[in-house]
Parts: sequence; structure tokens; C-alpha cells
Amino acid sequence: MADVKQQTLNTPSHDRTNGKHLAKYLNDHMAGSTALINLLQHLQGTRRGKDMHWFLVTLRGEVVADRVSLEGVMQRAEVKKHRHRTATAWLIEKLTRLKLRMDDKGNGALQFLEGLELVEVGIEGKRELWRALGATSEQMPALKGINFGDLVRRADEQHERVESVRIETAKVALVSDGTVVRR
Repeated sequence: MADVKQQTLNTPSHDRTNGKHLAKYLNDHMAGSTALINLLQHLQGTRRGKDMHWFLVTLRGEVVADRVSLEGVMQRAEVKKHRHRTATAWLIEKLTRLKLRMDDKGNGALQFLEGLELVEVGIEGKRELWRALGATSEQMPALKGINFGDLVRRADEQHERVESVRIETAKVALVSDGTVVRR
């Protein structure tokens, strides 16, 4: 593999600016993955039953694996992690948890529903990251050879699974303050 740093130095200045954009973009997604992983860990503790717990544990493991893939992309592109972005995402996730708790002082069904919706947003963001990198990988030597299509498919599968659980949760959370009404 050619020396990416040397290639960057030999390009016009506007191309080096794009490298800064790539670094910011990747770091924003790294921060988002931090928030998503923490939110999933929080949702695991909501005591929604053994099956739901394992669903969330499995999903969190997949998101952690995707984060490792993102770290690999950053390493190949010689992009350093910006800890302040990750710290900001951590703080935002904590504030989000507080907001969710304040909105649902009952059985937690609404909190869980809204948490799942935030998980979906995170997964969609990750999917769009992989699509954008896949679309630009031919112009960026450091990204050539990465199978972004597989990463997009994995995000699609995650989204479908979360959506199924979200719909079932909505049936409980939005009916009579989380209690099922029988007719």
C-alpha cells in the first residue's frame, strides 16, 4: 500500500482540506458509536425480560464490532481520534437518558420505545457512513479494498431487527400509558 501521508502531501491544497473533512466526518461517527453503545448498555438494564436482554446484548456486540471496523478505517486513513468529540457524545447520551426518564415515570415503556428509536437513528447514521465511504473509496487509496457493502448489509439487518422490536414496544407504550388494554 502506498504511503497515504506522502500522497496527501503531493495533492493540491483543496484535496488536503478534504482530508480534514474526512477526519471530522469519521470522528463524528466515532462519537456517535460511543453514544449508541452507551445507550444500548443502558437499555440492557431496563429489565424487559431475558429475551430482550439478549437481543440488546447481541446488538450491542455487533455495534462494538462495527466500531472496531470504523477504528480500522480511521487507522488506514491515518485519522486520529478526537477525544473531545467522543466526550461530547458521552455527555449528550447521558442528557438523553435523563430526558427519557423525565418523560416516563411509569413502567418505562415509553422510555424504552424512544430509546429504540434513537438506536435506529444511530444505525441509520452508521449505514450512511458506510455508503458514503463506499462511494468515495475509489478516490481514496486508504479505503480501497474495504467491503463497505457487507457493512451496509449488516446495518440494514440491525435496523430491521430493531424496527421489529420497536413496533412491538409501541403497541404497549402508546396504549393507555404502557398498560395493555384488552377488549
